[in-house]
Amino acid sequence: MSPARLLRLLQPARLLTLLLSLFLAVGLFAPQSQAAPVAAPAATPGGAPTTPAGPAPQPATGTPQRGDGERQFTSLDQRAPLPLDTRPAEARPAAQPRNLATAAQQACTISDFTGRTGSDLVQHIKAADVQCINSLFPLTGSDARGAFREEQMTTVAYALRDAAGSYPGDDSTSVEQLVLYLRAGYFVQWYHKDDVGTYGTALQTAIRSGLDAFFGSAHSRDVTAGNATILGESVTLIDSAQENVRYLPVVKRLLTDYDSASWNPAGMAWAVNPVFTVLFRGHQVDGFDAAVEADPSVLDTLSAFAGRTGDLLGGDFGVLPYNATKELGRFLKDAALQAKVRPLAKALAAQSAPSGRTVFQWAAVAESVGYYDAANCSYYGTCNAADQLKSGVLTIRYTCSPSIKLIAQALDGTQLATTCASLTGQDAFVHAVVKDNGPVKDDGNTTIEVVVFHSSLDYQVLAAAIYGIDTNNGGMYLEGNPAAAGNQPRFLCYEAEWVRPSFQIWNLNHEYTHYLDGRFDMYGDFDAGMTTPTVWWVEGFAEYVSYSYRKVTNDAAVAAAARHTYKLSDLFDTVYGDQDRVYRWGYLAVRYMLEQHRPDVDALLAKYRVGDWAGARTLLKTTIGTRYDAGFDSWLTSCANGACATTPTVPTAPECTAADTRQLGAGCARSNVAATTGNYAHFYLLVPAGTKQVKITTGGGTGNGDLYYNASNWAYTGAYTARSTGPDNSETLTVTNPPAGYVYFSLYAQQGFSGVTVTSEM
Repeated sequence: MSPARLLRLLQPARLLTLLLSLFLAVGLFAPQSQAAPVAAPAATPGGAPTTPAGPAPQPATGTPQRGDGERQFTSLDQRAPLPLDTRPAEARPAAQPRNLATAAQQACTISDFTGRTGSDLVQHIKAADVQCINSLFPLTGSDARGAFREEQMTTVAYALRDAAGSYPGDDSTSVEQLVLYLRAGYFVQWYHKDDVGTYGTALQTAIRSGLDAFFGSAHSRDVTAGNATILGESVTLIDSAQENVRYLPVVKRLLTDYDSASWNPAGMAWAVNPVFTVLFRGHQVDGFDAAVEADPSVLDTLSAFAGRTGDLLGGDFGVLPYNATKELGRFLKDAALQAKVRPLAKALAAQSAPSGRTVFQWAAVAESVGYYDAANCSYYGTCNAADQLKSGVLTIRYTCSPSIKLIAQALDGTQLATTCASLTGQDAFVHAVVKDNGPVKDDGNTTIEVVVFHSSLDYQVLAAAIYGIDTNNGGMYLEGNPAAAGNQPRFLCYEAEWVRPSFQIWNLNHEYTHYLDGRFDMYGDFDAGMTTPTVWWVEGFAEYVSYSYRKVTNDAAVAAAARHTYKLSDLFDTVYGDQDRVYRWGYLAVRYMLEQHRPDVDALLAKYRVGDWAGARTLLKTTIGTRYDAGFDSWLTSCANGACATTPTVPTAPECTAADTRQLGAGCARSNVAATTGNYAHFYLLVPAGTKQVKITTGGGTGNGDLYYNASNWAYTGAYTARSTGPDNSETLTVTNPPAGYVYFSLYAQQGFSGVTVTSEM
């Protein structure tokens, strides 16, 4: 697989922060290959592992937000089921706290959980607000041990057993708080085992008694809004406790009982969807595959569910049949079950198609077949699945400019024009900020393919199936190898369905900045750029341009500035993981450096552009070092107090004032330059003796104008000293030690152009 700038390989130490940065209705997947390192489990006399051997527990639903940009691949067999609500966290309604009157009387204080034991702890948990319990998921150190050591968890698990015996079908007896507390404990212990201590048979016995009591309660079957949330949390707790094998009957029960006509209006779909996570992560729990092999009826249940809910595809609850199909197909990895799964998966492929309303189900089958049973793809009708899906879904082709091609799922003419105008106008803005001298050496990425899906859900399902990427993110730039012949960079994005009827492509300008930054500032491919920590610049600059170019205040970054969390010198060490640090603090660091220490930025970019990563690192950590930390801290105060409420403006050169519109001058520009195809726009410049350098840049507008230079007479395609002939109007020529007197530049209309700005510097 070719390297891709911004395909981030997550390191284990970063995973907890990443998980907490995301908000998913069914929680997050943390495969063992990416989880915090753990020792091989040692069995206790009762046979229970003393540390989890399967997938990591899931984070709280609710307030944590995910980043705007990209995150990295997981292998396709490790992609988690989709949540019912796939909008970015900041676009979703906040989870509503419960027991508001009690919460108002009792402040949410961590010490109230860490300093209590026995029934005192249980009563405090039951009296707490759900959002207060949510706040316990990030605990570490002594707080983590105080709240979640095994004896504490065992006490709460037995309290769940006792409360579940009289469960009334709602949270009037605070069952939800007990369940959520247990989920938090498993989550914290997984990532901070050294802090919390080991879990063994005592807790396993207790949690089984609690879950048995809950799922054995008659009211756990209620089809009501009051039961929906608590049932969903309890199903999630099955996975947190790694009891995926024991509660397969609960999975089958929920899938069998589901009735969209009555369950969806009651919110019960949110209780059903977590069963797919129990199945998905069960493959990483000892004995799970063997249990399904011994009793494969769960496969029939999944098939029946996916088949009878096909009418939901294309609607708000379409992720249910998609997830069911995906989890059925995942069992193709088990050779002992393939004979059972193959005809079931084939039937689901036959009832769907690589286009139209049922495309998600077809894509789910195709993705599983491609990963586990590719040699038999003709049996399912899914060979060349990516091409079939591209033809069926990405039907719109549109040329913005010679360098920008749009491929879209559903954009209309007005939306295409709006998107193109935003992209083409951004070039000149970026060039004005970075003051580049053209593409870096060996970069042949002269065109960019912009792929726009119709919604976040379309992106999550279809981009994964077509391009083979993890799509649990806000978009992704795939750079490839810019030095390779025929390499095609592209970025994948989607329409922000939550702002409709307004139109917005999520992260459009952020992702396009990555293309421009990679082409004009960062030598080589993504892996080369990550030789030393450059994340603060790569992501911070993309955020800086996205907000500044659109003239939008970065409210999240302003709020972060008020917290004074990081020193500038620390931010130079940023790596992928903590989304707030990567994006908000990256924006703050880049903006500060551009506004306060521009010469240092120029020196840094000079090293990035030639691939001198060690030299750039020395500049940041030694030459600059901690010298600007105090100034940055003061600037953060100003930023939080209103200085960052206005977006920065990039200085533009004033219009040249000579009467002859062909005459350029030092530090001025000629705007709205135009020429028809095959013709020229000519310019000349008087160079004083001793001038070291002349730089001419062009940008903006439409069409394609190529820039030519002649030292002695008018410049033409057949008479020039130097030229810049990119695929659009973004051209740069730098002439060192030019002769004194008049020198000549021309824009040749390879394709008729208009609205171009020509800037001269000496």
